[in-house]
Amino acid sequence: MNQNTTSDQEADDYGPLYAAQKKVYPQSISGTFRSIKWKLMVVCLGIYYFLPFIRWNRGVGAPDQAVLVDLPNSRFYFFFIELWPQEVYYFTGLLILAALTLFLMNAVGGRIWCGYLCPQTVWTDLFYAVERVIEGDRRERMKKDAEGYTLQRCSEIVLKHSIWIMIAWWTGGAWVLYFNNAPTLVMQLLTFQAPMLAYVWILILTFTTYVLAGFMREQVCVYMCPWPRIQAALTDEWALNVTYKYDRGEERTSLKKALERRALGETVGDCIDCRQCVAVCPTGIDIRDGAQMDCIQCGLCIDACDTVMTKIGRPIRLIGYDNDINIQRRRAGKSEIFKIVRPRTIVYAALIAGVGSIMLYALLTRSLLDISVLHDRNPVAIKLSDGSIRNAYTVRLLNKRGFDRTIAIDVDGVSGAIAHVVGADSITPDRPTVVLGRDQTTELRVLVTAKPAGELPKTTPLTFRITDIGLGEAAFATDNFVIP
Repeated sequence: MNQNTTSDQEADDYGPLYAAQKKVYPQSISGTFRSIKWKLMVVCLGIYYFLPFIRWNRGVGAPDQAVLVDLPNSRFYFFFIELWPQEVYYFTGLLILAALTLFLMNAVGGRIWCGYLCPQTVWTDLFYAVERVIEGDRRERMKKDAEGYTLQRCSEIVLKHSIWIMIAWWTGGAWVLYFNNAPTLVMQLLTFQAPMLAYVWILILTFTTYVLAGFMREQVCVYMCPWPRIQAALTDEWALNVTYKYDRGEERTSLKKALERRALGETVGDCIDCRQCVAVCPTGIDIRDGAQMDCIQCGLCIDACDTVMTKIGRPIRLIGYDNDINIQRRRAGKSEIFKIVRPRTIVYAALIAGVGSIMLYALLTRSLLDISVLHDRNPVAIKLSDGSIRNAYTVRLLNKRGFDRTIAIDVDGVSGAIAHVVGADSITPDRPTVVLGRDQTTELRVLVTAKPAGELPKTTPLTFRITDIGLGEAAFATDNFVIP
């Protein structure tokens, strides 16, 4: 067998890594899951678009935007929380919490994130809604595409894409508002006085939103997003997924034949092969073919099937959140079992609670006063004419509070050691005091002098202690005192 034949065989075995897009025309539907998606879309978009305009009083001179990434001053503000660059571990904790929450959602209800909360899903739903309002529902859009371009058709296309671009533009505009005072930046953008970087990012996000939500749509979920492949390895047999209950639906037949056969006492499935579940699917799949990576489990096929079942007088939830275990149990005449609480979900929930508790404790008990010390290296130490030993240090003090603070500096560990801050006078020479500005870092050069009373080791641990004279808050840092 030649190499080309082998390659063709492998392609047949594994399928294509990418397939050309086939246009999907999802039909509108109403029902329980469609209502949930509408409500979540309003909440998610409302938070994203309007959160930058919420104000939060932090005192005089502090930014009053509730959520702000202040890059020039290296701060992140989230309502009453203020994070500094030194506290990047909080963001690590948030990423861990997000991952664990995603794992828990997957263990309980499959791709809940994909179907209801993913930005790609939310914005695509919004773009679809605009498309339906302007061009009509599934059949109207398919008919118009088949007929070609007319003046009315071109005007609809122009209007649709204009609204899409407006939505995409506001999406990019809302993003940059998180990095500067929102009302001020809006005025600067409208008067073309905003920083060029803001316009660049708005252009980038406008383009990506317009392309991903308006054109690529389900292709993003199937080929670009890694989560469908990851979640398949994390799920188990008890996870609830959008499932066609073939034990109840098969054997499929038309409604007329189903009524005739039931009248004769024969057993037929509830599925009448109306294909409404396919018509409403945003990725264009047939849920009756079983579990598929293309399925984002949005639940719209459940609403479509429930509508049909209600009309023909059959029980609803022929398609629903279920698993193969229950299908097999029903076929064996046994009752259904749903195990939401099981070892996997307990472990995920416990990890979320544990990480969350650690982060909350660290946040509530964190010090708003910090110190770091760096010993001079050249020279490491010098001996004075009176026999005293002097070491020099660069001391960096951090005041995270929104007001000035008076700080006293002490050194411990070396008997008789006295600290002196270069360029700062103090009322008590043996205990220098300095004023730290609000919400800023102050760097000092500190000289520590000690006269050895006896034989000392070459290096002795030296502790720098700073104390807020007014509040009593303290912080510590340790370095070495060196004997030349």
